[in-house]
Amino acid sequence: MSGRLTEILTRLGTPRLLIAGDLILDKYVWGSVQRVSPEAPVQILAVSREEYRLGGAANVARNLASLGARAACGGVIGRDEPGGILLRLLRGCRIDAHAVVRDAAKPTPVKTRMIAHNQQMLRVDREKTEPIRGGVEKALAGACARAAGSCDAAVVSDYNKGTLTRAVCETIIRSFRRAGRPVLVGLKSRDYRKYLDATGASLNRAELALITGEEDPAKGAARIMRELRLRFVVLTLGERGMQVFERGGATFRLPAVAREVYDVTGAGDTALAAFALGHAGGLGLEECAALANASAGIVVGKVGTEAVTRAELAASEGDGHRKVVGLDELKRLLAEHRIEGRRIVFTNGCFDLIHEGHVALLRFARSRGDVVVVGLNGDASVRRLKGDSRPILRQRERAAILSAMEAVDYVVLFDEDTPARLIRAVEPDVLVKGEDYADRPVVGRDVVERRGGRVELAPLVKGVSTTDIVDRIRRDSR
Repeated sequence: MSGRLTEILTRLGTPRLLIAGDLILDKYVWGSVQRVSPEAPVQILAVSREEYRLGGAANVARNLASLGARAACGGVIGRDEPGGILLRLLRGCRIDAHAVVRDAAKPTPVKTRMIAHNQQMLRVDREKTEPIRGGVEKALAGACARAAGSCDAAVVSDYNKGTLTRAVCETIIRSFRRAGRPVLVGLKSRDYRKYLDATGASLNRAELALITGEEDPAKGAARIMRELRLRFVVLTLGERGMQVFERGGATFRLPAVAREVYDVTGAGDTALAAFALGHAGGLGLEECAALANASAGIVVGKVGTEAVTRAELAASEGDGHRKVVGLDELKRLLAEHRIEGRRIVFTNGCFDLIHEGHVALLRFARSRGDVVVVGLNGDASVRRLKGDSRPILRQRERAAILSAMEAVDYVVLFDEDTPARLIRAVEPDVLVKGEDYADRPVVGRDVVERRGGRVELAPLVKGVSTTDIVDRIRRDSR
């Protein structure tokens, strides 16, 4: 698949999608287990931190936003504290929440997972799954219908929590199809006939067998397509990859992208989001499936409900995909490193045409701590800083080269002119810059020193720079 994902990503654009369905708040309680309770034969979790993430349809929306789509969310949450947290998380991901309806009678679903040493010990669910009714149902259906005029596609994510009533589903499908927009459904409900005339459906093999009663995937997919008048069914097969069935009998299968699996939580959401993004962006079914398959392969290497970025997808075609991470994933990884008592070092730059000076800087950074994070200027940022003739190497290529270096643990892209926002998020113990900053202000110094960290200046390698290399190449080519 070398180069294929990158080529697909360049054609995607930034389509706008409505994601309607069951909005769930995922709570994670992280800690360690050192002993067994004297009161009962159970382990004691010593809690180190707690965090909230978007789950259910909200996780689909988060994945779409992370992949560069303009996402709008539709669903129902309670007038409670979890509902407020969920709304803040949506807005923090720049997800439009105008189609989210609040209902005092229906508490926001919360799934709490207890995790020690990256292993899930226990899950506790708080939810009421009775279907929404009356004014709440009408308000949600109306808000989703109005979104059809401004969206390129709709994704319906059903977790059987009572949001997606027949009336809501029929309204979404009718409104979007009337506008000439596709509707992709994440199927989990046995009452699947409410999705009549959707464009396509996505589900796993167990869900297909439960819904249709068919053990043969081909027969089950054919039955759903026939009864719902679908164009296609996407079947996720776990370690065996993904299979797409088309109306008329055509089918194709993609093998799983080989990864070390840490957690399958939310992998279906990621696959659904990536496939829908491709479909909304005008890709063919095989290209949509390649995008979804690669995205799911990345996300199972993370813990909990997580999202995938375009940078991770592009980097996944090389050997360095595990090092190139999005900011949310980086923050989670660094939190784990801090629990282990490891010192975080941050440096940044364009790293266009890696040379001896870059290598020396990175080795210096490695010598100053345990985990080295490199903030890499994206292509647009480099052009603003260096001129229209730069970068020589695209961000995907630069990230892949950095990922291959032993001194580097993580690479995270940023598009701003300075890494100020990135440094605030990373909160490094040590910030490394070149010694040419001895008489210049260092962006992020205040953030680092306020936390008790320090700024260290790496010795420069004299007479070496990317600009000099480019000039020398141009002179020699005349």
